[in-house]
Amino acid sequence: MIKSWMVIGGVAFLVALAANLITPSDRQWFKRLQRPRWLTFEGAIPIIWTVIFICGAWSAYIVWEKDPGSTLTWLIMGLYLLLEIITIAYTPVMFRFRSLKVGTILGGTGFIISALLILAVLGFSRWAALLLVPYLLWSPIGTYTTWQMISLNPQDA
Repeated sequence: MIKSWMVIGGVAFLVALAANLITPSDRQWFKRLQRPRWLTFEGAIPIIWTVIFICGAWSAYIVWEKDPGSTLTWLIMGLYLLLEIITIAYTPVMFRFRSLKVGTILGGTGFIISALLILAVLGFSRWAALLLVPYLLWSPIGTYTTWQMISLNPQDA
């Protein structure tokens, strides 16, 4: 029998694969952009997001196990999925449009969805809500960084 954590992890992994929908020219565009001087942790960003996604999947698992299959649980699972899609879309959509403004909007949207998700999940489990806090803390940093890059790269706003 397939366990719920396997399904949740599998869906999260499949959605995350969409982050690879970028071309070499997309990468070159992003690499040439100027970054804020204080951005010294860029190499750690993939690790940070990996931890955040693991926390999010774990949170979803806790919620599912509290009330498996109910309409409310399915709606909350939809919010988890929407949050991951918006988060994963940041890179390929921003790269494709070559627009830091698009990245800033997607980052801000992810923050709002994560705040709403935390509120929705609190009724199920405080642990599930707590596991979403890393997203809520990190997302504004990424969004602010992208927003700061607009002033450094006005031609790519």
